[in-house]
Amino acid sequence: VQLVESGGGSAQAGGSLRLSCAASGSIGGYCLAWFRQAPGKEREGVAAISHFQTTSYADSVKGRFTISQDNLKNTLYLQMNSLKSGDTATYYCAADRRADCWWRGIFSGSTYAYWGQGTQVTVSM
Repeated sequence: VQLVESGGGSAQAGGSLRLSCAASGSIGGYCLAWFRQAPGKEREGVAAISHFQTTSYADSVKGRFTISQDNLKNTLYLQMNSLKSGDTATYYCAADRRADCWWRGIFSGSTYAYWGQGTQVTVSM
């Protein structure tokens, strides 16, 4: 499956953005996740949703970000509210359809076989 992110851009601190990740095929049955990487920092998992719709969030975004998927549109979303300057990064969506993907480390990059090209999010004070 090919993944294409969109929706990135600039926002003020406290504002909102919604990222989209369009898949070339069905995403039903996949583990899906959003990662981000800021300059000079390691890539980190932000939010994930399992093939049975369980979600998980990094502590840094819990209560502010929401991951969801629309299987009819083959699209993954990340709603980001109450943005902070620390959310500035390139955001990537990732997918994997192995049956044990949820238990292989949902915030481990090696769990996911498919990646998008990334979309930049910049939050200013």
